[in-house]
Amino acid sequence: MKGYPRLFGTDGVRGVVNEWLIPERVLRLSLAIGTYLGEGSRVLVGRDARAGNSFITNIVIGGLVATGIKVYYAGYVPTPALQYYIKSLGGFDAGVMITASHNPPEYSGIKVIASDGVELPHEEERVIEKIYYEESFRRVPWSKLSKDYEVVTDVNEHYVDGVLQHVDRDRIASKGFKVVVDAANNVASLTTPRLLKKLGVKVVGLNTELSPVPNRYPEPVPENLADAVEVVKSLGADFGVAHDGDGDRAIYIDDLGRVISGDRTAVLLCKHIVSNKNVKAPKRVVTAVSSSTIIEDVLREYGVEVVWTKVGSITIARTMMRVGALAGFEENGGFMYPPHQYVRDGAMSLALMLEFLSYEGRKLSELINELPRRYIIKTKVPLRRREEATKVIEEVKKVFGAGKRVIDIDGVKVIGKDFWVLVRPSGTEPILRVFVEASDEESTKKLLNEVLTLIKGVLSG
Repeated sequence: MKGYPRLFGTDGVRGVVNEWLIPERVLRLSLAIGTYLGEGSRVLVGRDARAGNSFITNIVIGGLVATGIKVYYAGYVPTPALQYYIKSLGGFDAGVMITASHNPPEYSGIKVIASDGVELPHEEERVIEKIYYEESFRRVPWSKLSKDYEVVTDVNEHYVDGVLQHVDRDRIASKGFKVVVDAANNVASLTTPRLLKKLGVKVVGLNTELSPVPNRYPEPVPENLADAVEVVKSLGADFGVAHDGDGDRAIYIDDLGRVISGDRTAVLLCKHIVSNKNVKAPKRVVTAVSSSTIIEDVLREYGVEVVWTKVGSITIARTMMRVGALAGFEENGGFMYPPHQYVRDGAMSLALMLEFLSYEGRKLSELINELPRRYIIKTKVPLRRREEATKVIEEVKKVFGAGKRVIDIDGVKVIGKDFWVLVRPSGTEPILRVFVEASDEESTKKLLNEVLTLIKGVLSG
């Protein structure tokens, strides 16, 4: 499959609407997807509320129908809701979700979901790309075209009910929690408040109206969550939860107003699963190299093994399915709970967090304070050519990795006694992503300066 430029990035095809993601390109991609899936396949299509998704959705459906696909349309749904419907009901050969997840509002994109509810493996995406570039599309005769697509109206309800099956509703309801929900003006607005109300939780909604022009950028990172932080603190909420555009991430704001990294809260959820849930799975978690090494420090006490993978939810999910695990997660707020489904699921993460707090009887801030103290800085360095990344990675490995533990499955991660460094090329942009974590702010900034000095030296060399 070599020789064709990549369309699919870490998770789907994405681009700026009407600049890169233009109608002509959307049509070719939908024809390629339909051709790959095969005539007569049953495909469930969903979308988020991003600008441009009206025309993108109609073109995707039209392209699929033209290749002989039987299309079912779910309307506005979170990505994990679409995935759960496909996985739990069966009868669908695939799904197509129209979303750009956490990317800025001007972006949209297309994800292809396999019949098991997990995003299509990368090697299968390459098959679609080959069809796309060669334009070897299947077009069925007019007499075989389906009359119309069918509308499916119960995806979100089915999804919420599916999440509820995995937690103790009565225990959660008895605690009288108050939670602030920032849904980024997108599709989690249709599911997270409904879930919380069924759990007996008082909901304070923020950005819970669907809008193609959101009040905040979709990525739930500290710089985008200032309003949510203030609401949590001013109302004395137990905590806040912020989603991305398609609802597969959940980032938490504790009762003190601190935005907590997803790998920290994932450690708490893993402790909950091991201690309080009767999950029959290997005592193993799967996470990407971008996660903090504190997960090894904490989960080692519970006899839990950590399996490191390349960055990307598809890689984590498929690894979990292959080796067995009680959970998988990313530092960006994606959490996967296999008894529910092998995908990032913001609502499932939230329900588990509520259940954990109901068992502990303590505030989220107290539980976070018990984790090892670390200070992390994340930044990025532009590249003129993606090939430059290889030179930088080799130099980082040579200079920082001597005598240290090195993980080089995705860029290079060097782990020392009280620090770690990760330098890896982005899967979607010509940049290097740089993560540095140490025991305190001064040490982290000093280490970051050393890493950036080395990188700039290589790039200017």
